[in-house]
Formats: sequence, structure tokens, C-alpha cells
Amino acid sequence: MKILQHISYFWYIAINWNTRIAWYIVRNEWRGEKKYSIHSTGHDELKHLALADVNIEHASIYMPVDFTLLETGFQQLQLPHLHFIDFGCGKGRALCVAAHFGFNNITGIELSPQLYKDAQNNIALTQHLFPHVNFHLINNDAFYTPIPSTANCLFFYNPFDEMIMQQVVLNIDKSLLEHPRSIEVIYITPMHKNLFLEKGYTETFHQRIQKYMEISILKKEDVSKAKRRG
Repeated sequence: MKILQHISYFWYIAINWNTRIAWYIVRNEWRGEKKYSIHSTGHDELKHLALADVNIEHASIYMPVDFTLLETGFQQLQLPHLHFIDFGCGKGRALCVAAHFGFNNITGIELSPQLYKDAQNNIALTQHLFPHVNFHLINNDAFYTPIPSTANCLFFYNPFDEMIMQQVVLNIDKSLLEHPRSIEVIYITPMHKNLFLEKGYTETFHQRIQKYMEISILKKEDVSKAKRRG
């Protein structure tokens, strides 16, 4: 079953991108799924949501983040690993890997009920390895989801379009105003990076591995601390 999933995923990437990238990604899929003991390979165009009259106009299709990009993101973080949130968490790959990198409070937000269930299954596998970690899954639209006051690392893998991202950035700003703190963003395929830069975020890391594989780390300092120091 797993072999068939990887073959299917290879051809999906090869057709939509090219075979060179497909080989690169699928090799990483084998390595990463074995390393982290999860089952998150595959793609989902969210057609089942459209059939259920859920508006997917602003959502992106599900494809899991490349393990190498994900690991690079965690390695580049500068703040303490407190509370990690993945917007559009899919099958929970980033959530599970976050536990391996030392986060004890991990939240995933996912619109699709089926992907939400898949994330639950993968979290159950990871929970056996890290019983102390507090996982929290939310089956909801990120547009309407408030940002917890403890969240200091946010993750995006191009989960939705600019309209939704604008509102999510506003939600983040509201949380930071109510509970001042420094925050970091791991942004894979950063299509709307400008929305963060316009709000005073600084890009602390950027890398492009393949033509379609790009990562940006964005950081916003606690303004209240800066004022106190001044």
C-alpha cells in the first residue's frame, strides 16, 4: 500500500512539475517517513470538500512539505521552542516532526475532515514516542481561528491564497498586541511573504533548494521589550 502511494505521488509530481523534482521529493518521502514513523505521503485536491458544499475557493491542494525543507526550518529557529502552530496541517507531518525538534505544545489547524482524521492517526503514532507533548488539532477554517497567546512559532506551507493569509496575519497581529512576545514564522513556498514584511517582520533565513522548493524564516521582535530596553 505504501509503495503504491509513493508511486502515485511520484507521477503526480512528475506530471505537474518534472521527473527530476519527483525523484528528489519521493526519495525524501521514503527517508522521512521511515525516520519519523508516520504515514503522510500523498496529495489531496480537496474535491470531497467541494462536494460537501465547503468553499475551497481560497484553499490550496494538500501536498506534504518536503522533509528536508521542514528540518531546515526547525534548525534555523532562534527563539525557544514553546508553542508550534501549523496552518493547514494536512496529515500532520509538520506537527509530528515538531515534537522531534523539542516542541512540547503543538497545534494543527485543518479544514478537511479527512485530512484531520489522518493527522489524528499520525499524531497517535508520535504520541507514543513523546507522551509528554501536548497535541491539539482544530478542524476549522484558519480565517476564523484565533491565535493562542503562547504561540511563538507559526508554520505555513502555502495553505491558502492572499485573501485568507491577510486575515491570518491580522489575527496574529491581534494576538501580539494582546500578549506581546517575539514570534517566528516558517514559511514554505512563501507566496505572500510581503504581508509579513509589511507588518514589520524581518527575514532571518532564506533558501531555495529546487525550482519550486523555497523556505523563508520570518521573525518579529517583542516591541514592548525593545521599548523597555530603550
